[in-house]
Amino acid sequence: MRKSICLLAAAALLAGSLAGCSGNGGAETQGTQTTATAGGETTAAPEAGNEETTEAAAPAGEVKKIIIGASPAPHAEILRAAGDVLAEKGYELDIKEYVDYIQPNLALESGDLDANYFQHLPYLESFNEENGTKLVSAAAIHYEPFGIYAGKTKSLEELADGATVAVPNDTSNEARALLLLEAQGLIKLKDGAGLTATKNDIVENPKNIKLYEVEAAQIPRSIDDVDVAVINGNYAIDAGFKVSDALAVEDSQSIAATTYGNVIAVQEGKENDEAVKALIEALESDQVKAFIESTYEGAVVPLY
Repeated sequence: MRKSICLLAAAALLAGSLAGCSGNGGAETQGTQTTATAGGETTAAPEAGNEETTEAAAPAGEVKKIIIGASPAPHAEILRAAGDVLAEKGYELDIKEYVDYIQPNLALESGDLDANYFQHLPYLESFNEENGTKLVSAAAIHYEPFGIYAGKTKSLEELADGATVAVPNDTSNEARALLLLEAQGLIKLKDGAGLTATKNDIVENPKNIKLYEVEAAQIPRSIDDVDVAVINGNYAIDAGFKVSDALAVEDSQSIAATTYGNVIAVQEGKENDEAVKALIEALESDQVKAFIESTYEGAVVPLY
């Protein structure tokens, strides 16, 4: 009997000792849980009621990261201007620059990016169709007007019969070039050709213009070999051309300008994420609009 009582007392003491160790161990190993910030970073978040851990793991004003892919000019430049606005909202913008139009969409689809900014909606929709991706536009930010720039001939009025005009050789950009030439009275397209127009849709060509079809990025390098050239806005910027020097520019109300606005693309279903909304608000701020207008002098036009 006495032996049983002693054993019970010893067991009680041992249980009390283990409970004390368990309590200390719980404070060290279960006081935080891992949560994800925008862009995939992880940070320690405290459990409720653990005040000491709260101060150490989740300091006030924690910066959230947005990872975005962009072409160098003008998109990455515009994003850097938006970075200051985002910083005030508690976001850090991590800009990944791409020199092609394939990888930034693949990186967005795989989740390596939170958004990208380099393309217009028709290209995005075509990419989805061809690659089985599910990317959407969260907002249209700006458009880059096509311009006709002087090569051997210094004005449109001076264009001789049989003049050579360089235009982009891809479908969507060539259509824009043809619409701009039509707007200047140099050619006439068949009714309804619109944004699908090709050279086969030219029904009137009073000056017998010869189209020189070139990969869009290469046109600035070919300008000395042609009479005039129709150049994409971003490639004109890269080549140092000023829109104020263009012989003609797309009208801001033209079907091309309104259709080919450059968009913030995100994964389907993430259009209303808080980080995405903060990014768009920053890009549409007065501060960024002023930067665009003063920096690009009409070569990039805000759509807001």
